[in-house]
Amino acid sequence: MVSRRLLSDHGGASAIEFALVLPLFLLLIVGLIAYGLYFGAAHATAQLAADAARSSVAGISDAERAALARDYVTRNAAVYALINPQYVTALAATSPTNATDFRVTVRYDSSALPIWRFAPFLPLPSRIIERSATIRRGGY
Repeated sequence: MVSRRLLSDHGGASAIEFALVLPLFLLLIVGLIAYGLYFGAAHATAQLAADAARSSVAGISDAERAALARDYVTRNAAVYALINPQYVTALAATSPTNATDFRVTVRYDSSALPIWRFAPFLPLPSRIIERSATIRRGGY
């Protein structure tokens, strides 16, 4: 008689289901937030490279273009919320594939982002975000 009552009692089933599903749900939510922050930082790095390439158009020589691009990155990296300016480097030079193009590459070490605390639990991409922007000399 007691065993029948215990086998037909389903009162704790929802608590057990909740205990099984909650960790997976939290991992999914944390993963969404972590990747959202990472993609935001990657987009900001790409935008910074594109803006620096546009600012280099005003230079007459390659040295002046490179100085303008690096100066733009130094002055404006702090504007982007997800970028720490201390971890940003900029390279600017003639494109290796086309001598008429000028390329600006911005590298950001995203180790300062809080998402790396979840690295043991989530498969996260590389900590170094590198984006390049190319602009044609003379505008054509």
